[in-house]
Amino acid sequence: MISKIKIWHFILFIIALIIIFRFSHLLELLNLLVQIIKSIFLNTESTLAQLNLSVIDSIVSLLLIILLPIIIISSNRLKKLLSQNLRISNSILVILAFFFLFAPLITKQHPDFQKNISVTKLLPPFSSIDYIELNNQSITEDNANSQLKKLIDEVIPKSYNEEIVFIDSIKTDKEIKYYQSGVLFQLDKNKVKMLDNHPVIKSKLFLLGSDEYGRDVFTRIVYGSRISLLVGLGAVLVSFIIGLSLSFFAVEQGGFVNLFISRITDLFLSFPAIFLVILIIALFGSNIFSIIVVLGFSGWMSLFKVAKSEMLSVKNKEFYLSAKLIGLKNIKLLLREILPAIIIPVSVNLIFQLSNVILAESALSYLGLGTGNEYPSWGAMIEAGQEYISQSWWLIFIPGLILVTSLLSINEVGRNINKELNPAIK
Repeated sequence: MISKIKIWHFILFIIALIIIFRFSHLLELLNLLVQIIKSIFLNTESTLAQLNLSVIDSIVSLLLIILLPIIIISSNRLKKLLSQNLRISNSILVILAFFFLFAPLITKQHPDFQKNISVTKLLPPFSSIDYIELNNQSITEDNANSQLKKLIDEVIPKSYNEEIVFIDSIKTDKEIKYYQSGVLFQLDKNKVKMLDNHPVIKSKLFLLGSDEYGRDVFTRIVYGSRISLLVGLGAVLVSFIIGLSLSFFAVEQGGFVNLFISRITDLFLSFPAIFLVILIIALFGSNIFSIIVVLGFSGWMSLFKVAKSEMLSVKNKEFYLSAKLIGLKNIKLLLREILPAIIIPVSVNLIFQLSNVILAESALSYLGLGTGNEYPSWGAMIEAGQEYISQSWWLIFIPGLILVTSLLSINEVGRNINKELNPAIK
């Protein structure tokens, strides 16, 4: 049955699910967008100062969820590109892509959100914890910018929320009495959101459990996919530029230049890349930009081999010789004539490299040399969870399963593309 479903069908289906389950949140974001536009006209400088990365991220996700189905339905070329039959491997990649693009919509919680750790820490999957909401008294001014700040605080997830309290149990008397891990606390009724003289009690579902700091594992998995894909795609782009440029230069110049670059490539291939990466990061520090550059630089060699071999076969073709005779510049010669002729083997190589880079980033994060604690990372989650493996198996098992499944899916997609587009394999 799944084989009859096209990839673009699956994409539209997921979009529909997000819209259905996050409809109220989408309306809140839409209202926030309208208020931001109004505030910009009233006080541009003050409004722009309030637009942090989280706000921009959420607004961009909102616009994408609106525009993407329109683009897919209206573009026959895109539908043709996504008309391949749906497989388990490419469906997983589609889900990862949605994690990357629509993380603020898929989960409404900040990946580093912590509150009442004694209640929320190390919860198993599918745990549900009750909480009460406090009245917001932080904004008292009645001007446009203050109201915008209040709206941002209400809609955009934060790493800490002063307006909620997680509880084990609660009792309403003259005051609100609640328990947290056996400890009794009291609150004035005026500080709590009430309905018919009873506090409003809501519940939070920890779909994949929580970690040692009470952070939602599902949310961190979703945002962790962003790190993996961002580092992977960025490093692949760096490798693509270096490998393609060097292979073209080696083929065009030939002779000593070709021999020198080829031997340098062999030298790099003989040296374990992970040791080179660790050495460079240890010397120059680790952040997301340096990780992308280092992993990209360490992976260009295989692409160089593939691209050079394909370019040598293209070099003697009539279309290539004709392009050179009319005086086409090297950059145009590479992009217009050579790249379209070798795009299949190059693309397959880059897909496999993407898998290798994601694995390398996870390994570096596991070793404490990744993107750091500023961003959630699958490798860092596995490293942190090993301390609690005896009591909280999900801290290692779930991110490990996601990582392995993603790598296998990427490799399978690469193999399928190679089989379908490479005539030599058929």
